[in-house]
Amino acid sequence: MSDGIKVIAENRKARHEYFVEERYEAGIILTGTEIKSIRASRVNLKDSYAEVVQGEVWLNQMHISPYEQGNRFNHDPLRKRKLLLNRSEISKMLGKVQQQGMTLIPLKIYLKQGLAKIELGLCKGKKNYDKRDDLAKRDAKRQMERDLRDRNKS
Repeated sequence: MSDGIKVIAENRKARHEYFVEERYEAGIILTGTEIKSIRASRVNLKDSYAEVVQGEVWLNQMHISPYEQGNRFNHDPLRKRKLLLNRSEISKMLGKVQQQGMTLIPLKIYLKQGLAKIELGLCKGKKNYDKRDDLAKRDAKRQMERDLRDRNKS
């Protein structure tokens, strides 16, 4: 935990499915019980994505589990949530999404100095051969490390 940052959840599938071109840090507008659930690490970013609608960025399909002690004040787990970004960042994102066919994918959610932040990635989808290539590289790297470790033992 450096610089007051505590990572709550990561979207590991995003690195497998997409090439991440740029990263942005955004704040999230939350209700009271949502931030309590986030602090308890009850968040899932698996199928979530962001979209630009009328000059605002909205996060869709991010699942925040209802807070156990929340009673009637609990929230809808899959509701749309507004993200807080600079206007220049939003217009830059919008241009790339519309012209280059990129997607906004949340990569991780974390607490920074007590505030919930999300790291958005401007991503381009991978083809099947790209995914296979990444798997082959990772397997080769593991094998080299394993061989090196075995060599150092003897």
